[in-house]
Amino acid sequence: MIGIVDYGSGNIEAIRNIYKNLNIETKIVKKADDLVKVSKIVLPGVGAFDCAISQLNNSGLRLALDESVLKKKTPILGVCVGMQIMADSSEEGSLEGLGWIPGVVKRFDAEIIDILPKLPHMGWNEISKYDNNLLKSIDCTLGFYFLHSYYFDPKFKENVIARAFYSHDFVCAVSAKNIYGVQFHPEKSHQNGIQVFKNFSDLEPC
Repeated sequence: MIGIVDYGSGNIEAIRNIYKNLNIETKIVKKADDLVKVSKIVLPGVGAFDCAISQLNNSGLRLALDESVLKKKTPILGVCVGMQIMADSSEEGSLEGLGWIPGVVKRFDAEIIDILPKLPHMGWNEISKYDNNLLKSIDCTLGFYFLHSYYFDPKFKENVIARAFYSHDFVCAVSAKNIYGVQFHPEKSHQNGIQVFKNFSDLEPC
């Protein structure tokens, strides 16, 4: 069963509907006890870094997620800001992130962007990917839908599983054992996005 974390941020129903159409059972996770009943976790997120991490900290789920992800090694997929809060910190705010994947979240440099509007980076963008089961059977030229002004800059190259280009190459997907994150919105990315959610449901435990 896929648990979708409801802490007040993210497109929960869109993700739930995709899994429903794939005939994959889901559960909305609102309290710590809900995590015991799921085998994988999706952590959505929209908006600002500090707001998202504050909402998660205030939800009562933070310690339970640490337990499930770091100790029990439950696979988790962070989406957009749900990925960004997995970092140590962000240039967007002053609060500490989850620290699950070493790195910082950086703002695009508007001075080197030559299209208008410069930010946010919004719309479809192709990607280049490394060998990772989360992204198998993906059409890289079709790409994914993005909406963001900040991107995850991991400390270690081995955590990078996909890149995209917007004024410069940036990391758009990360992985560290059972922890995965994507900057794009798979729930808005048609067949490629559906494939990502299916791939995540098919991942073998670490």
